[in-house]
Amino acid sequence: MKIAIAQLNYTIGDFEGNKEKIICHIRKARKDGAKVVMFSEQAISGRPAYDLLNDIVFLEKCNETLSEIAKESSDITTIIGLPLQIDNSTISAAAIIHNGKISRFIGKQNVISRDESYHLARSHGYEFVRVEGRNIAVVLGSDIYSEHDFGNDVDVIVRLKSTRYSRGIIEKRYDFYSKIAYKTNSNVIAVNQLGGQTDIVYDGSSFVFNRKGEAVALLKSFEEDYAVFEVDSDMPALRIPEQDKARNVYRAIKLGLKDYFVKNGFKKACLGLSGGIDSAVVCALAAEVLGPENIHVLMMPSQYSSDHSVEDAVKLAETLGIKYDIVPIPGIFDSVNNSLTEVFSGVDQDVTEENIQSRIRGVLIMALSNKYGYIVLNTSNKSECAVGYGTMYGDTVGALSILGDLYKTEVYELARHINRKGEIIPQNTINKEPSAELRPDHKDSDSLPLYDILDAILYRLIEENQTIEEITTAGFENDTVHKVFRMLMANEYKRYQFCPVLRLSTCTLGTDRILPLTYNHSCLL
Repeated sequence: MKIAIAQLNYTIGDFEGNKEKIICHIRKARKDGAKVVMFSEQAISGRPAYDLLNDIVFLEKCNETLSEIAKESSDITTIIGLPLQIDNSTISAAAIIHNGKISRFIGKQNVISRDESYHLARSHGYEFVRVEGRNIAVVLGSDIYSEHDFGNDVDVIVRLKSTRYSRGIIEKRYDFYSKIAYKTNSNVIAVNQLGGQTDIVYDGSSFVFNRKGEAVALLKSFEEDYAVFEVDSDMPALRIPEQDKARNVYRAIKLGLKDYFVKNGFKKACLGLSGGIDSAVVCALAAEVLGPENIHVLMMPSQYSSDHSVEDAVKLAETLGIKYDIVPIPGIFDSVNNSLTEVFSGVDQDVTEENIQSRIRGVLIMALSNKYGYIVLNTSNKSECAVGYGTMYGDTVGALSILGDLYKTEVYELARHINRKGEIIPQNTINKEPSAELRPDHKDSDSLPLYDILDAILYRLIEENQTIEEITTAGFENDTVHKVFRMLMANEYKRYQFCPVLRLSTCTLGTDRILPLTYNHSCLL
């Protein structure tokens, strides 16, 4: 018996577009001789739909679309995910369509992620479906992680899922499902969502493992794909490829950025290009994804900007073939300071004047956005967001952050990957010491630990949820750890006002890690 796997990129609420893709692949599967074709969790609606999952019109359109899909499912069994309202509650369900008729629904039991726990109710969990004399266990999402006794007569376990990308997740999935297949002596097939949905990137990476726990089909990551698996055939085992972290992050960002623009109907982007590593990486990625003709950057040097920063920015823009303008800000800076002379009388200059420069740049880039209808891309990284090393309404402006879940050291890794075939980002941008250039001889290390140390401490605090004691025991200097901890805790208020961040890690600030603004930080010491 052949089972077809359709890994597709859906748009939330685009019922007509999603339906066309689904029906096209049902017909393809039937032509290929498949008896079963399977699609991902909430394929009909797209995911995550959040409060739309409780909107009666949205749910009715899901049902209408399902009925139209069913009419195209003659001579084949279709297993497809959708949100379904039952007894005034919405569940994540798999519709089982036999020969053009919807025979039943199988609902997800374990509703555990923050993206769905408020919007979905628990259902009864996996069930068996019999097709062509084969027993198929249909499992949705996180139900696979429960300890199930599928019995000795299950031939295939199919999982409809919508698991987002995070660093290291693909290889962990392969290892987990290999063990499930071997333990249950079953063929295991999983079909995952694909595509960018606001801040989430679904990587696809669907697969089939045989009863021995060997991979026999590995669908592409970050691309639509389709495969047909013949149950208990002698399909050769595949070598599971080693995952390149920088390459996967690069592909995830490209997919998330592309879909953010395409699915929202946006065309052009702008950003401030400083000559530093963060804006250079954002600019290079944007030009590759959106096309250089759709990127416009401003270079906004101050009296403290070095000549090489402007030179590096110009070199990058000309290499990419994007439009750029140089708009010096010293005159604007002087005008703002002069306007505040009486207000600030008798008070020494401090970080206030540094932040004014950043906010001037924010005003200019937002003006460019307003005038031409561009979408502003934010250029902050996770290290800066974590410790508050960024000016509100300055560095933090933007509609989308594509680096906000990457630590500074990871941004450098990404830059080197972008330059893998030749210099795109100027090597001087990569080599020079990081600096916001807001005062004479300014270096980031004036305010922060060196980034390799800072990022290592932040990773332990955020991703691994380690205590200060655990981190200092691991060999980090006590005062430095306490300083980083205080900065992390003190700047939650900035993160509350930050734009959406593409989720690339296991713990994204503002979504996977949310703290109250008013609490005593010392309770965690």
